[in-house]
Amino acid sequence: MLIQLLILAAGLALLYIGSTVLVEGAASTAIMFAIRPVIVGLTIVSLATSAPELLVSLVAAIKGSGGISIGNIIGSNVINITLVLGISALLKPVSVKKQVARIEIPYMILVSLVFWILCLDSDLGRTDGIILLLLLLVFLVYGILTAKDNNKGCPDTPSPVRSGKKILKNGIYIVLGIIMLGVGADFVVTEAIVIANKIGLSQTFIGISVVALGTSLPELATSAVAAARNESDISVGNVVGSNLFNICLVMGTVGMFNPMAINPELHSFQFPFMLFITVLLGSVAFLGRGVNKKTGTLFIALFFIYIVVSYFR
Repeated sequence: MLIQLLILAAGLALLYIGSTVLVEGAASTAIMFAIRPVIVGLTIVSLATSAPELLVSLVAAIKGSGGISIGNIIGSNVINITLVLGISALLKPVSVKKQVARIEIPYMILVSLVFWILCLDSDLGRTDGIILLLLLLVFLVYGILTAKDNNKGCPDTPSPVRSGKKILKNGIYIVLGIIMLGVGADFVVTEAIVIANKIGLSQTFIGISVVALGTSLPELATSAVAAARNESDISVGNVVGSNLFNICLVMGTVGMFNPMAINPELHSFQFPFMLFITVLLGSVAFLGRGVNKKTGTLFIALFFIYIVVSYFR
């Protein structure tokens, strides 16, 4: 058990270092090319931090561990909002831009609802996978069309300096950050599963809690660091984008290449809670323009409620 704990600690360290490097490279790139930081968070950073969910869910589905696969995604999306944004808000209140509150977050709510509807027949097939991947394509096209920062033309704002050396440095930072996050997440998830199995937890609960928490650590580390550095756009964009990638890319890919059955019991609590917490974020963002410390505390409390109820169901 001691060896597992040491590897787990090493994985956590890699996640923190990798997230720090990734945020620095991504934020610098956004400024350099006058790209809205939230788009960087919604795409580059989200794709990087969703890589563990993709690998874990796909491998779990192929090995016949559907409970871990689907539980990982539902749990990760709940954790991204409750724990990731909750902790980020406790470090520093997270502001949400008007466009994000009116477009990106509502789209995340729509995708979450569609995902649940597709799974109501307790099956995730190829047609379902295609629908989810098409929803991802729509999101990516929107991201490309709205990537430019409208403030770049402000006369009081100096033009960002671009150089081959700076671009190369940012690229190296982003690649190194992604690699560290991937290796760190692998360490954490692998050892967490071993420890959980030794304790005797069920496969579904392992997917919903332990694996989901492990694969959400990149989002947690990245968003917390971004929030602490006043990069709220990247923090919020990372959470929204990660949830979209988790559903559309991860479950879309699983549905396309390895259709699987969905545990009907998930429809009684886990799916409704995922949609509830997503709508709650949308309401907070639209009415309050951000997540303050009180809301962050509420989100964290809801995380513990989710884990406890999931355990006893």
